[in-house]
Amino acid sequence: MTELVVSPAGVVRFVYDDAVDLNALGPVQIRRASAVEPDDAGQWWADLAPVEGPMLGPFARRADAVVAEVRWLAEHWLCRPHAAT
Repeated sequence: MTELVVSPAGVVRFVYDDAVDLNALGPVQIRRASAVEPDDAGQWWADLAPVEGPMLGPFARRADAVVAEVRWLAEHWLCRPHAAT
């Protein structure tokens, strides 16, 4: 299930999911909240710096890094006041 948070100004924030038809929301401006990338040793990291978050990891599997990334975004970013990205 995708959780959408709408500010009083009508700004919608959510962790991207293909299940949501972005065109149905109106004009869209997409900003990256994080990135999951491998390091030189093949370990995976979730970098949440774009939303003033931590670097999570290392993880042996990319899927584990993505789960941690989505969990952190849901707990710390999704419902944060919309003044910040």
